[in-house]
Order: sequence, then C-alpha cells, then structure tokens
Amino acid sequence: MKLYYDKRLKDPTYYAQHGIRNGKKTTTKNVKNFGKHSELLKITDDPIAYVNEELKKMNEECRSGRLAINFTVDFNEKVKKTSVEASASTYKNIGYFILQYIMKGLNLKGFFKQNTLDRKITYDSFTILRFLTYARILYPGSKLLTWSNLDSYYEEPEFDYQHILRFMDLLEEHYDAYLAWLYKNSNSILKRDSSVIYYDCTNFYCECEQPDEDVVDEVTGEIIDGLRKFGLSKERRSNPIVEMGLFMDKQGIPITMCVHPGNTSEQITAIPLEKEVIKMLDGAKFIYCADAGLGSYNIRKFNSMGGRAFIITQSIKKLSDILKEAVFNDFDYHLLSNDAPTTIKEMKTFDRHLDKNLHLYNDYAYKVVIADKAIDLGLYEDVVLENGTIKSMKAKGLLKQRIIVTFSRKMMEYQRTVRNRQIERAKVLLDIKDPEEVKKGPNDLKRFMKRISQTKSGEKATITYVLDEAKIAEEEKYDGFYAVATNLDDPAQDILEVLHNRYKIEECFRIIKTNFTGRPINHRLPNRIKAHFLICFTALLVYRLLEAKLDAQNTHITPNNLITTLKNMNVTNVHDIEYMALYCGSKALDALMELTSLNLDRLHYRPKELNSKIKKLLK
Repeated sequence: MKLYYDKRLKDPTYYAQHGIRNGKKTTTKNVKNFGKHSELLKITDDPIAYVNEELKKMNEECRSGRLAINFTVDFNEKVKKTSVEASASTYKNIGYFILQYIMKGLNLKGFFKQNTLDRKITYDSFTILRFLTYARILYPGSKLLTWSNLDSYYEEPEFDYQHILRFMDLLEEHYDAYLAWLYKNSNSILKRDSSVIYYDCTNFYCECEQPDEDVVDEVTGEIIDGLRKFGLSKERRSNPIVEMGLFMDKQGIPITMCVHPGNTSEQITAIPLEKEVIKMLDGAKFIYCADAGLGSYNIRKFNSMGGRAFIITQSIKKLSDILKEAVFNDFDYHLLSNDAPTTIKEMKTFDRHLDKNLHLYNDYAYKVVIADKAIDLGLYEDVVLENGTIKSMKAKGLLKQRIIVTFSRKMMEYQRTVRNRQIERAKVLLDIKDPEEVKKGPNDLKRFMKRISQTKSGEKATITYVLDEAKIAEEEKYDGFYAVATNLDDPAQDILEVLHNRYKIEECFRIIKTNFTGRPINHRLPNRIKAHFLICFTALLVYRLLEAKLDAQNTHITPNNLITTLKNMNVTNVHDIEYMALYCGSKALDALMELTSLNLDRLHYRPKELNSKIKKLLK
C-alpha cells in the first residue's frame, strides 16, 4: 500500500494505492480516497504526513489479514466484451491444490526431467500430467473436454490439445518405469504395507462395434494384438472390451496395473504382473490374495515359492466328492470367535430372535480340511503342448494347502431369501412367458426350470417346463458355506481377516468406473488406450493416498463427499484485488484443512497468497 497523488496539481487528491499481481497480470488499484489537499488542511497542518500515517495503519491491518477497501458499484456497468463465440464462467477452482499436496510427494517433475533429457519437446510433460490427473478426479471426460476447460483452474495453464496426445505417447513409452516410480515415491507420502497384495481384473466396454485387428510389425515381425476385443461379459453386451488387472496393497492403495485385450484369460495375467511387483518390492515376502477365478494351480504354485504365500477363495461345488463329504460331515466345527466346539445343526436350529443367541447369529462356524491334491479342488493348470500351444488341463500335482470352511446362519438366511424370490418369479414366468426366450446363466431364473419333452410314436414332441426341485434342493445344501484355500498355517481368524479386505479392490474399480468415469475411453490406438489407463491409475493412487491420510486422522470421507468438496472449491476474481470463495464450509473441508494446513477455508484471498500456495506445492 502506497501514497498516490498527481504532483502537477495545486490541490491534488490523495489515494491509497494497492499493487496487485494476479498470475501473469500486474495492476494497481486506488482503494481509498483520503480527500483533497485543501480538505485535509482543515484537520492537519501536514496532509502528506497524516496520509502516510494512515497508510501505515492500513499496511499493518493488511499484514494481519484485514483490509478495508471502498468500492464504487455501477449497476449499469456491463460485463467485459470478448471475441469468443460463447460466454465463459469466471470462477476458478482451487480444490486441486489439495490434490497437488499429495502429488508433490510423487516427484513426477523429477521423473519427466530424468526421462526426457535427450528429447526435444515443446511442452511441459509434468504440467500436462498434473491437469489430466486433476480433471480425471474433478471433471472426468475426454481429453478434448479437459483441454477446453483449462481456464477453469486457478493457474490457467496453456498447452495445445496436440500436446496432450503427444504426451500420452511419451507416457506409454515409459509404462513400466512410470508405474515403478509411482510406487517407490508414494512411500514418502505414506508408508506402504505390502505384506498382503490383492489382485483382481475388470473389463471396460469400448464405444465401437468391431474389435481391433492384430497388426504385424514390419521390422521385427512381431504380432501386436489389438486391445479392444470381444470377451466374456457379465452384462452380455455386444461391444469389444479392454481388460485391466490391478494389484493393491493391504491399505487399499494400488501398487501397479496391466492392460490386456478383452479376450485374454485373466488367469494368465496374474503371474507376469506379479513378477513386476516382486521387482518393485525388491523381492520382499508377501501374501497373494485373490478370488477363485485368479487362483489357478499355476498361480498357487508360483506363490508357494520364494517365501510367498496365498489366500484364495475356493468353490465348494468344485471340490471332489471326498472333500465335499468332509465339508458336510457335521464334525470338528468350532466357533470362529472363541474356538468353542459347535455343529452346523446347532447353528441352523437355534432361535435367533432370543437376545442370548445374538452373538451366535453374528458368529461363524469353521473347520480346517487338508487338501494337498490339486485335482480334489477342481484346479486347472496351463500345459505347453509339443506344437507350442497352451492348453488348460486338470491339475494332478501335489501342493501343500488347506481349506478353511466357514458357515454363517445369517448368510444362509440371506441366500435362501434371494433364492425364494427368484423361485417365485420363475413360477410367474412359467405361467405367462415361454421359458425358451429366457437367457440361461449361473444366477438367472431358468436354472430352476427343468425341460421335459414328451412324445408318442410318430408324433411331434411336446415340450413343457416345470420347477426343478432337485436343483433347488442341491443349491440349498451350500447355503451359508464359504471356503478359503491357503498354504499358511496361521489361525483361521487371521486368514479370514486378510481375505475380508478384498472388498477394497472392488472399491478401486468402482471409483475408476463411477467417480472417475473411466469409460468411454475415447481412444482407438493401443498406446493411447494404455496411456488413458495410466492416467486413471495415477488419479486413483492420488485419491487413495489422500483418503488413507484422512483415515489416519480418524476422519473418513466418502468418495462422493470428498470429490464434491474439491470440485466445489471455486473462487471468483473481485476487481483484481481479491478472490472470494464461492463455497461453504463442511466436515470434509475441515478434515482437509486439518490434514494439509493450506488454509483454504477462508472467504477472501489475496492473489499473491494463492500464488504463493501453488508455487510451494510445485517445488
């Protein structure tokens, strides 16, 4: 704050002038009128000394965070004219400052500096990655949409759309190195717990009708598979898909990922990616945890070496008759809570409405069955034939493992309630619709229908459908039962607790697909598709690290509330003097401020203050 007046005038007017640096723009504003020289002579003998004293007081108030400014508002003044086709909003988001608070620890500026020293590029790779990551969390959409909305961020970065595409090619070139860098540097943000790693796969539908063709490299002769391929679909959509595999640590934070064509068997994706994880962890010992679909004989065998172990869900229906008999034999069952002896009969018949039985209703019965023969578990292994092809065959080898079988009364009642509703719908369907029109699957209504064909000699067969009571009774046998296979000798309670955290990897997929809108992919070339998922992975890592740090201070926030808060943290420019917040306080905002100490919960901000904050975060 300084004194300004026109020295050429005999009776000048004295102003308090405030210098403002707003990004790249520097300006000054007269914020207070002290009056003319002749008017001030009525109250003081030295107007300049008087005004300087007033300025000193104003500067002290400004340094303490308070500043009184007089505005003249002209309600007839029109908005600033521009030559653009459509009017744009003037708000600026500062919620991404908090995302950068997390990204700072990843030192991605150092990664791109290290990997682009020998290349002449005309764009800032780090800046492009930052804003692609911010946009994937705050304003998910196509890369073109992200580029179009760059002016909605406080920094207002400047780069061309073509630079985004070139950057994606660069990012995919360093695929493995980039993922390894993210894991290594994330340890500086939060100590990673990789004693247990979880693996799962998911599919992303693509907005195209035809699958990608395989391409032969003219130089090496290598066949490059197209990524968008038809594969198994839970929703039976007729679109090509891309498969994504994800490894996650014990805290629910992603470790690494892989991208495969949609027709790739998920069974063959686990071991190659796990070898990359072993490199990242410098050969450290860990427990591999996955569902039955990713627990083949080859995977279990691989995780029985090098000090590693496995915990994998096991289908009871696929067990041999000998092991099934051991499961349903009502002997040697114990309560999971206190290891007291119990029986399945007791668990099924106690009165759950009595208060004294509430603990039993929430408890589990369990038993341990030794199952070293792979064939008894219905496992398959990949065998290389003489012609070089790989065939999946029933595994006949021996592998040290045991099965922990659990039974839950609560789960049994839930499964029977669901089935009874399906049976009632099946009865209605038999009355009003031809069952031939119903698609058959492992969990649909038609599995309860039995097809009966009746004919007389020389006559056309009459086809009828009835409820398959035998099928219903067979399914009921398995209600409430659950099984886990492992080569660990730890107590059953500890094994099941590790497996319970597997839900977090489903959360990761849900965040990518729902909150980050991972699809549509909006890319055709394989390298661009992989780069798209690298950006999604980066956004997921940043979000989960932020969530874990919030959980560490006992302030859990749901994804919707956290992302909504960051998205709504917008400010607007007021006469180039200040930025005023356009958002209100919340529990989420309080928790974020407690974590980051960025003080972004104020109503007014000086431009130099915001400039200083983002500058520190980008160092």
